[in-house]
Amino acid sequence: MNDTGPPLLLVVSGMSGSGKSVALHTFEDLDFYCVDNLPPELLPNFIDSVAREHGAPQRLAVGIDVRNRQSNLTNIPEWLSAVGALGLDPKLVFFDTRDEVLLKRYADTRRRHPLSQRGLALGDAIALERQILKPLRALADVIIDTSDLNVHQLRRRMRYELDLERELPLSLLFESFAYRRGIPADADFLFDARMLPNPHWDARLRPLSGRDTGVREYLEAQPEVNEYLQQITGLLDTWLPRMHSSTRSYVTVAFGCTGGRHRSVYLAEKLAEHAREMGWPDVSTYHRELE
Repeated sequence: MNDTGPPLLLVVSGMSGSGKSVALHTFEDLDFYCVDNLPPELLPNFIDSVAREHGAPQRLAVGIDVRNRQSNLTNIPEWLSAVGALGLDPKLVFFDTRDEVLLKRYADTRRRHPLSQRGLALGDAIALERQILKPLRALADVIIDTSDLNVHQLRRRMRYELDLERELPLSLLFESFAYRRGIPADADFLFDARMLPNPHWDARLRPLSGRDTGVREYLEAQPEVNEYLQQITGLLDTWLPRMHSSTRSYVTVAFGCTGGRHRSVYLAEKLAEHAREMGWPDVSTYHRELE
């Protein structure tokens, strides 16, 4: 994104539970001035106020969703046009998720749907929200389906879809998983650790994870584990810089074992530590079976 162009305003909308809050937090991390649940008719006044107080920031993000009055949502094109007349480049970003995934997310978090106050069952509330937001989805410049994305994947998808990755370094995610629950669909590198000694069979280590000192010491004492780490480290040290030069925005390195708690977690943490030591600035870990 070129900060010498017109200031960018991202209007963030979408289904409740689809990841809009994660999106706004991500934009804050990227130096956007953010505000959530702003009535659409206040957009021009908000921009004028922010410009007077902060000196016309180049990046703004505003969350607008079903909590606003339905009549306001239908006037979104009018307010976006007014924003464009003020010299900004407005883009509407819509986050969507399949109904069955939304139902599961609400069941897991036990949060109330914003429309449940109308006395609707959850499924009916989701259906009504989808109908209310249908005009916004049709207007969207970018639609991001979060049904199959975890938080880390969503952040990376946003960078790519909104052309934000050019100003950021290659992002590395080291992920652990259990084979019995399936292979991560987004893995660029996939390594099987099931042939390595398993701490699960030590009763003292079984309740722990690969993050704990006891498990780390156990695995570090195994020659096979050290050989495995050395070979994979060499492979990644060779090829990750070349992937960076090919303009990729992120790479996911996944390690799998039987339960996804010991060996794979340890390996993901060790490789993440190594990547940071090698100077990669954006390194994170995600342990599917622990989180």
